[in-house]
Amino acid sequence: MSIEGRTILHMDLDSFFVSVERLKDPSLLGKPVIVGGVGHRGVVSSCSYEARKYGVHSAMPGGKAHSLCPHGIFLPGDSAAYSKYSRMVTQIIADTAPLFEKASIDEFYVDLTGMDKYFGSYKWSSELRQKIIAETGLPISFGLSVNKMLAKMATNDAKPNGQLMIERGKEQDFLDPKPVSKIPFVGEKLCESLNKMKVFSIYELRQMPIENLIKIYGKTGTMLWNRARGISHSPVANFREEKSISVERTFDTDTNDIDFLQSALFVLTEKLSYDLRKLNRLTSCITVKVRYDDFTTTSRQHTVDYSLSSKYLIETGATLFKDLYDTSRQVRLIGIRFSQLIHSNTQFELFNDREEENNLYKAIDAVKGKYGTNKLILARGIDLGNVKRNRDVQGEMKEQVNRETSISSKPRKEEK
Repeated sequence: MSIEGRTILHMDLDSFFVSVERLKDPSLLGKPVIVGGVGHRGVVSSCSYEARKYGVHSAMPGGKAHSLCPHGIFLPGDSAAYSKYSRMVTQIIADTAPLFEKASIDEFYVDLTGMDKYFGSYKWSSELRQKIIAETGLPISFGLSVNKMLAKMATNDAKPNGQLMIERGKEQDFLDPKPVSKIPFVGEKLCESLNKMKVFSIYELRQMPIENLIKIYGKTGTMLWNRARGISHSPVANFREEKSISVERTFDTDTNDIDFLQSALFVLTEKLSYDLRKLNRLTSCITVKVRYDDFTTTSRQHTVDYSLSSKYLIETGATLFKDLYDTSRQVRLIGIRFSQLIHSNTQFELFNDREEENNLYKAIDAVKGKYGTNKLILARGIDLGNVKRNRDVQGEMKEQVNRETSISSKPRKEEK
């Protein structure tokens, strides 16, 4: 068995949304609390362990959750509070950890390789966990092992509000008895397929030759073979607040037509929101940029609740532009940037309980992904064309996308 010699800490805030709601209202402690699913057409975002005993789980339709747990306390969700507490925990980790990755709004990885000779990784992790609990009041669990996959699995075993270290050399003993469903990213369909072959435990999966797994599952077969042996080389990606995506438009003719400028910003924000969802990210900082005819450039940014909602981001961008723009001046370029990006997750996408809006985005994104971003735009949209997009996400290459324009016959050359 090949196991890397790293030391990786995984931390996960327990039932994060529910825990925040309980901080706001301590009377919710010990009760079956369900965030989301308030209406029967809504969707459950998060639920307490008390509610899980009745079969409630995240992504469940609200109607089913109500029938399973009719006495449950259903709450609509509070994005501002969740964003606030997520930032608090992030700051505590950033002030302490040598290298960390914010995997989602409530999940973190820390690379502690080499720390044993100085502090002792388990002791350091325990002290960090206690510091987070003391300063935020939120329960948090952690797992410690030789890679991200095993650390995450250890955290799942440590929940709720616990901690677990897999001793070096004991990784296979930890893995073998577990059902294959416990392997991260092994979904329901893959699990069912393995079960049909009478592969139920990780030990039984480990007995399958890699050639057979590749023949049946292709590249996924290699992944299964590796993970059954505790092998995962995924690095801890250093969390940098400056990660961003941006898009801007240089006009062929300088303009102070406020309606045109607002429409242009509308389209740019909608396009960038699509990119954000395609990258599976949330943003918590929006910046609007305006360059006037004399090349003077101004910008204004605002910290927002973590979001991937086109509607919310468009409204926030419009407000920033209104505060920023000098209506007496001609505009040469307008742009928008989303920064402080983190990975999205199902719970946060669903917490707002707006099933129709979530389904609309999925449908729009599916059409754009298949036929191109210009094939479907919102009612106010115009095809700006000549759009320059920049991405700085997990080391991705920056790219420039040029499209045919329908608002000018001769687009001005892009600003450098």
